[in-house]
Amino acid sequence: MKLQMHSIHFEADQQLADFVQQKVDKLETFYDRIVEGEVFLKHNNKDGIDNKTVEIKLFVPGSTLFSQEDAASFEAAADAAVEAMRRQLKRFKEKQMAH
Repeated sequence: MKLQMHSIHFEADQQLADFVQQKVDKLETFYDRIVEGEVFLKHNNKDGIDNKTVEIKLFVPGSTLFSQEDAASFEAAADAAVEAMRRQLKRFKEKQMAH
């Protein structure tokens, strides 16, 4: 899967990019027809400690799946976003099988 990483208003280090890439690549085990994906890493202006946002957008044949999660660190937000995307992929695959 081709994955594009975008860090908005800051420069993400290579370790963070590799971590997110590894997590998103695991999604292909749940649905192997993912065409490409985009990941957006950004700081939000919320008060409190959950000020890091990770958005994942996956393009699959006939649809686009999206998840967004906030957390105190990009790693935690990426874990939560990947988990939400995993549930969406399983649901999407079950719908495809039903047709």
